[in-house]
Amino acid sequence: MYGWIWRHLPGNAGVKALISLMLIVAVVYVLFQYVFPWAEPLLPFNDVTVDNQ
Repeated sequence: MYGWIWRHLPGNAGVKALISLMLIVAVVYVLFQYVFPWAEPLLPFNDVTVDNQ
């Protein structure tokens, strides 16, 4: 998959590396801004089985 992306990016190796870095930053941004907040209520992280006594 990564090879396919690398072959389809325009430019030389430096330009490809810069575009790849920008793509990674964009994916991380979308995950933290939209995907993780949407999925948080669906995950059982706040289901505690220990009582406060």
